[in-house]
Amino acid sequence: MNNVSIKILKIHEDVTIPERQTNGSAGYDLYSYCPNGLEIPPITPIFIPTGIKIEIPSSYDIEIRPRSGLSTKNLLFIPNSPGTIDSDYRGEIMVCMVNFGKTVFMIEHKMRIAQIILRQNISINWEIVNSLLNTERGSGGFGSTGV
Repeated sequence: MNNVSIKILKIHEDVTIPERQTNGSAGYDLYSYCPNGLEIPPITPIFIPTGIKIEIPSSYDIEIRPRSGLSTKNLLFIPNSPGTIDSDYRGEIMVCMVNFGKTVFMIEHKMRIAQIILRQNISINWEIVNSLLNTERGSGGFGSTGV
């Protein structure tokens, strides 16, 4: 297993830092920092604070993804899923969530709200050409390979 060190700054003393629930978990659970709770009304995007800032090494980024149980059981979604935290961002990690349920959902203090995954990214060198190789699919788009 490869390990990468990520520096983390706790904005508040009692912040819970991201953690994996099992050794086989791909993602690290991200916790809310809402001492008074935070209501998410239906169909309104709300930014949920985590109380942490991180320093991601160059050539890496972190994806914020929904927790499957929270999303499917409570109809809470991350609208830009997966969200991306770039290596040069130094602000507080916030998770934007939308409640697609019919009633207000309460985010509790130190609730597991999302998961984060570290990704290595590769720079692209764009090569301008006059044509591309032909394929069987060609320019067929949405639904062109079947349902």
